[in-house]
Amino acid sequence: MIYPITVYGDPILRKKTEPITKDFKDLKGFIQNMFDTMYASDGVGLAAPQVGQAIRIFILDSTSTDDEEPEGIKKAFINPQILEKFGDEWVMNEGCLSLPEIREDVQRPESIRIKYMDEDFNEYDETYSGFNSRVIQHEYDHLDGILFVDYLNPLRKRILKTKLTAISKGKVIPKYRIKVPGK
Repeated sequence: MIYPITVYGDPILRKKTEPITKDFKDLKGFIQNMFDTMYASDGVGLAAPQVGQAIRIFILDSTSTDDEEPEGIKKAFINPQILEKFGDEWVMNEGCLSLPEIREDVQRPESIRIKYMDEDFNEYDETYSGFNSRVIQHEYDHLDGILFVDYLNPLRKRILKTKLTAISKGKVIPKYRIKVPGK
């Protein structure tokens, strides 16, 4: 099942998410639907709030971006916790399925150490760098109600205000289905 993408202006995108428990109904099916949705939307990562669920899970598939990241990964991160951010900060142009037609330069640390569980609730403590680290940080932010535009300076945010308002009213036409706030 391909979910519509929740877009800017919906309160769920600003909500801090709740942990997932082992009794979550059809977790593997939900994860597969998230992957199907992400692929249909041409994304490399997707967090549960972006499909209308205020739970602590995001997915990532960087295996098709081999030119950017030689060690691509495809996995779900359940109840993740970033333990450490380190390395030089670097700028990269980011976009977000919940903010169609907006791309901006965002500065983030090069590496992270993250603890999370997989879909069978096995626990991991891993370190990621480069593109994988960036996507993880971006998707992790969604779980805490943070959007990449929150990292922009006030002037840049003011410049984007008209575009953000248009998104919140559904006045954008991405190549994927969206869920407009209040509709």
